[in-house]
Amino acid sequence: MKLAQLEKKISNLNEKIENCSDTQARKELRSERKKPKKAFKAFSDFIYRTQKYIAQHDIFKNRNSYSKTDHDATFMRMKDDHMMNGQLKPGYNIQIATNQQYVLAYEAFSNPTDFKTMIPFLNTIEKSYFDLPAYIVADAGYGSEENYQAILDEFERTPLITYTTYQKEQTKKYKQNPFIPDNWEYNELEDTYSCPNNRKVKFRNYSTRTDKFGFKRHLKMYECKSCLDCSVRALCTRAKSNKNRVIQKNGNWEYFKAHVRELLQDDVTGTIYRQRKIDVEPAFGNLKANLAFTRFSVRGKDKITQELGFAFMALNLRKIRKSRMDIKQNLQKNKHSEMIFIIFECLFYLERLLGHPLIIIFNYYTSYSTKERFCGSSG
Repeated sequence: MKLAQLEKKISNLNEKIENCSDTQARKELRSERKKPKKAFKAFSDFIYRTQKYIAQHDIFKNRNSYSKTDHDATFMRMKDDHMMNGQLKPGYNIQIATNQQYVLAYEAFSNPTDFKTMIPFLNTIEKSYFDLPAYIVADAGYGSEENYQAILDEFERTPLITYTTYQKEQTKKYKQNPFIPDNWEYNELEDTYSCPNNRKVKFRNYSTRTDKFGFKRHLKMYECKSCLDCSVRALCTRAKSNKNRVIQKNGNWEYFKAHVRELLQDDVTGTIYRQRKIDVEPAFGNLKANLAFTRFSVRGKDKITQELGFAFMALNLRKIRKSRMDIKQNLQKNKHSEMIFIIFECLFYLERLLGHPLIIIFNYYTSYSTKERFCGSSG
């Protein structure tokens, strides 16, 4: 029965009760009115809650939460409470690109994880800031199959990005653990692995898994021939007693991991990657510690983006001023220091009149020759 029909029936019963003078008849009419009145209240509440949930889903979209006071902000685990155990607070995930600790590009995201910010941030850099450099350098928080594939295929750049298990795979304990499938012997002709008990783990089937964002991973599933009466079963698998050990292999992901390991072990690219920690991390450290910028004073993504722009501008100007003071002190050792410094000063103000960014001005009077730029997320 539709809501309008229930409402009409209740209205008719109310009218009959008002016009009826017999006490027993009024009691019967009120009893008859209870059921449609209860149904009307339930349906009305259901429609209200449904509309409320639809409106909430439209606000947070692909997120798991949002702040009622700032719909663009997402609840994230912060590390700023006095017990140092983290608290869930509304915030933004700030991404920056740096060179020589200068912030060259930035963007605010409502996504709390770094995996899904890499590709849109690189698109923003290409569209609004500058051409991407030859090497895209970032920490393990960005190391995913989707990001590697996009950087190599779509952006045609070289990723110097570790993955989450990179450090663990370099340890002696990991390499000598016989129960890790990466350490198993592989027979390419038979397409089989040999488990620690020398039993064959044969190819079973192909599998395609799609995450909630639509990215597909193509896997090869392998299953042990038989795990019954295996002396090391308890150490090898947690599967039920009637199930065999099953492993999965992602050829695309294994290729990317091998490619990244090769790059990081190379002298040139390895040096570039090691530069990341002393390039992007101090930018956030100076912003929080020296400029005391730890909270936004406005709400909404557009407004906090503007506030971030002023903060990063102040950070760059502060560093430029420090660099200019260092240059002046160094030039005082030269007999032509006065003239050289005046020339640099003229170039500086000339570029300001021409309207070029300050970061380009800085190229004229300090060493700024490296072409690698670094990506990082807020701590």
